[in-house]
Amino acid sequence: MTFYDDIGGEETFRRIVAKFYEGVATDPVLRPLYPEEDLGPAEDRFRLFLIQYWGGPTTYSDTRGHPRLRMRHAPFAVTPVAAQHWLRHFRAALDEVELTPEQDAQFWDYVTHAAQFMVNTMETAEEISPPRM
Repeated sequence: MTFYDDIGGEETFRRIVAKFYEGVATDPVLRPLYPEEDLGPAEDRFRLFLIQYWGGPTTYSDTRGHPRLRMRHAPFAVTPVAAQHWLRHFRAALDEVELTPEQDAQFWDYVTHAAQFMVNTMETAEEISPPRM
């Protein structure tokens, strides 16, 4: 039995990712990182990635190829502040599902490491934007 199966399969991942994107939709730091007006496709991709990572169907790789997470996120300035916002919404999402303390700790450990791994710039938006005259 995989972690995917152990925590409830697709329905649990659907709930986690839906709650996560509820937060992203109104987050002033994260929402600008999503160029699509509709967050639905991003939500689908993230859910399929997590499902595959945790031992579920390989639909993500079957349709999109290797995850290449850093490469796919390279066009976006993922700052330490953005990572903290991302974690805040993921924590709320995990709190929405009934995981055991051990399952929650395992999932949280993964996402906290992933958030730090995805940081690709230490600059803030003010430092990136040219000064106004």
